[in-house]
Amino acid sequence: MDYAERLQNVSVLGAAGKMGSGILLLTAIEMADLSLKPENKGKHYVLNAMDLSGEALPGLMRYLKSQVLKAAEKKIVALREAYAERSDLITNEQIINQYIDDVLLVVRPTTLLEATYQSHIIFEAIKEDPALKTKIFRQINENSTVTPWFCTNTSSIPIGELDKKAGLDGRLLGVHFYNPPAVQKLVEIIKADHTQPELVDFANTLAKNLRKIVVPSADFAGFIGNGHFMRDALHGIHEAEALTEKYSFTQSVYMIDKITRDYLIRPMGIFQLVDYVGIDVCSYIMSVMNPYLKDEDLHSSLLHKMIELGVKGGQNADGSQKDGFLKYEKGRPVAIFDVNKKEYEPISSLQQECDAELGDAPSSWKPWKALVGDRDKDTFLKGYYAEMKSMDNPGSKLAVKYARRSKEIGLKLVEDKVAFSNEDVNTVLLTGFFHAYGPINEYV
Repeated sequence: MDYAERLQNVSVLGAAGKMGSGILLLTAIEMADLSLKPENKGKHYVLNAMDLSGEALPGLMRYLKSQVLKAAEKKIVALREAYAERSDLITNEQIINQYIDDVLLVVRPTTLLEATYQSHIIFEAIKEDPALKTKIFRQINENSTVTPWFCTNTSSIPIGELDKKAGLDGRLLGVHFYNPPAVQKLVEIIKADHTQPELVDFANTLAKNLRKIVVPSADFAGFIGNGHFMRDALHGIHEAEALTEKYSFTQSVYMIDKITRDYLIRPMGIFQLVDYVGIDVCSYIMSVMNPYLKDEDLHSSLLHKMIELGVKGGQNADGSQKDGFLKYEKGRPVAIFDVNKKEYEPISSLQQECDAELGDAPSSWKPWKALVGDRDKDTFLKGYYAEMKSMDNPGSKLAVKYARRSKEIGLKLVEDKVAFSNEDVNTVLLTGFFHAYGPINEYV
């Protein structure tokens, strides 16, 4: 069975979730594009959008329609060629509307797992729960009328373990899209020792067709992305906790968040990033990774305390940010949660004092957006870090220490053969986390 035949019947599990909906959108467009090719004329394409929440499925279809419209407008030239034989389609609007119809006709919304039993490819984007994933994989596998391949979007659970427990005989592959899948270019592909090579080839072809950047990772809990992020976040948490010996909790969180955002020139501070992913999600990922680690303990009492207080971060259904370590208004942090007082303190009430305590960033500093687009950023960063390492203020010292720890984490991933090269670690942080530069560099 070739690539196009495999994609004639596909299912996405958790299709109405943020990750699932993005994977569904990308897959639906790829399947519709295949159906428009002359050699596939007459072939039937089915994409089951399976989600337990029936109430969420109408919203999912509206999301697909709006996103396919945007995609169609960007590739109108290619669509004109694809519909060249359709004399009834003359204007761009007619062609775009027809394409939207063709993509949506591929999708079959359902709440029934039985709908997946004829699918050759199963994309799974459900809760990060190994027992639940295993149960569902096994049920589909035992009832399938074909011999399906499974692609799991897990960001932390070892693939070989899931494969073995579900009895899939090498038909499971980690295909970790980054959030949100429709925008993020990075895909981590994780194969276990016994993963079928043909499945890996299929995933690489699909990723290429979706114009994704693929980074392979060894099958070790957390892989490259979370392998780095979880340790990086823990360092930030520990640094903030250390600062509480001198400053208040909210001041400490503010200072570490500012250092990681401004001094290190990242798109978000580390506490904002934890909020974005979800405090509860980060804590859970650490708990998944921890049993596989020999010489370290990925655990944070602070994260557990925040969860107990009901402060979890994450995103609302519309993509807006929920409050976590930081409180948000129109997407911008405006306050910091005081874990002792159990209330938010406005950033405006502590910003001036904290900034004075940290001291100035290097005079050559530039914002993240400017650095990302700087063609000569390597030269800039060498000078920037040289200046920062020569400075004696607390902010610069904490930033250099943080950068060195980030580099150490990356090098350890390569040393432990989780990542296959320094470049792979850097690509994941550059592409998956939108950093302006990789953690493994000569600047620090």
